Amino acid sequence: MVPTPATQLPVSVVIVARNEAHNLPRCLASVQGWTAETVLVLNNTTDASAAVAEPFGAQVHDLPWQGFRDTKNAANALAAHPWILSLDADEEVSPALRADLVRFFARGDDQRFVGARFPRKVWFIDRWITHGDWYPDLSLRLFHRDRAHWGGDAVVHEKISADGPVARLRGDLHHYSFPTLASHVSKINAFAELFVRQRQDQGTRFSLFPVIVRPFWRFFRAYVIKLGFLDGFPGFYIASATAFSAFVRYSRLYEVDHAAPPPDAS
Repeated sequence: MVPTPATQLPVSVVIVARNEAHNLPRCLASVQGWTAETVLVLNNTTDASAAVAEPFGAQVHDLPWQGFRDTKNAANALAAHPWILSLDADEEVSPALRADLVRFFARGDDQRFVGARFPRKVWFIDRWITHGDWYPDLSLRLFHRDRAHWGGDAVVHEKISADGPVARLRGDLHHYSFPTLASHVSKINAFAELFVRQRQDQGTRFSLFPVIVRPFWRFFRAYVIKLGFLDGFPGFYIASATAFSAFVRYSRLYEVDHAAPPPDAS
């Protein structure tokens, strides 16, 4: 069954974005015509995101940044429908996932479940990544806002907390998170900074054990246990970069605990 505007799903698509004009057309096109509304929440945006969203009929709002968790909850409050499909601007609902979402409501699953999770699949360099740490990356993105909300840490690692049964759908949410290797490398330090802030809030100090053990474990888990080697060189890169990212994050804790100014020149 392919939905038409006459059979729109009673779902509000909610997107929080900052300077994502280059990604928004693909994301908005993937939900246009078969969902009831699209709410785009911009924060500190300086590009043409609002103008890009206009032809797709999206409702555009500006909200101050309150961290991932709180900003997304504030965005959900702007939706007109109780069922929310939460997307990032660099994501796209695949045809298979769209069909699964239609079936979810056609079967009456919206009366039995408070949400649905589905795999998220990343396009990286020259292929879809289907193994390792990046897949299936099950994401709970469809939910009834009276029974679920964004929880977790206020700084990073926000996730949906639901108070009832959650369905599992099979269609993939497409993710175009890293258009180049350089864009991925640039995120390593950004996420390390968030990691350090989170650990400082928790009162965690530097320890040598995770610096040594975690990188090796992350590579072995991603490349061997989760079959990352089946994704060719991109799979090897992802496992290696994940290990290096863990090394950087825990090493940054040493820097925070021990950093000192250089001695005066004699």
